[in-house]
Amino acid sequence: MNLSDSQTGGSAPRRVSAMEAVLDHLRGAIERGRYAIGDKLPSEAELCRTLEVSRPVLREALRALQTMGLTVSRTGKGTFVVANTVEDPTFGDYAASDLLEVRRHIEIPVAGYAALRRTPENLDHLAHLLDRMERETDTTAWVAMDTLFHLTVAEAAQNPVFRRVIEEIRDALARQSAFLNELGGRREQSNREHRAIVEALVDGSEHDAVEAMSHHLDRVETTLTDIVRPQRTDTPTEGGPEA
Repeated sequence: MNLSDSQTGGSAPRRVSAMEAVLDHLRGAIERGRYAIGDKLPSEAELCRTLEVSRPVLREALRALQTMGLTVSRTGKGTFVVANTVEDPTFGDYAASDLLEVRRHIEIPVAGYAALRRTPENLDHLAHLLDRMERETDTTAWVAMDTLFHLTVAEAAQNPVFRRVIEEIRDALARQSAFLNELGGRREQSNREHRAIVEALVDGSEHDAVEAMSHHLDRVETTLTDIVRPQRTDTPTEGGPEA
């Protein structure tokens, strides 16, 4: 079974990464009961041979399974199934639902304050950062700049407490950003949303900044929901596993 190059169905197939294909296969196997709660997944070597993917690709998929709360990794023992449905992914120390709730209460008003209080230096920093993000093709580098973008917006609000709050959740934001980009293809859309936020700050429009940040977080939530609760069909993919 070769999952190194897969496509989604539909009239205009979206080519998915090998990691997405492996994750979908393993998640499906768990959700359908091929691997029950308490079961140990096959070894990395065995899964790499069976799925015909590299070890780095497999490990990314295994990390995503853990983020979704379906498995846990025990050092020296392997990966074990702990749930058969995805409820609320965890990013570092925080559940996705908790993280999003806080972001709505903090980042939306912060964007409004930033529109009213930003300095020319703040705007220059954001514009330069956004230009770099739009040119960046490496996911890891882009994710680092994504978290820096949100931190810089908080700085533009001229209240150090806002910055401290974003610093506290910065690791979780990075993990969530990587998750959404790997599985949801969010990068280009996110760049456009970031551009709208910066334009609102340049215009000094509190209303537009609040609206732009609200829209951004709405899209984050929608993408996360699409990943956690995908629309599945009962018809297996041609040549796909019957897990």
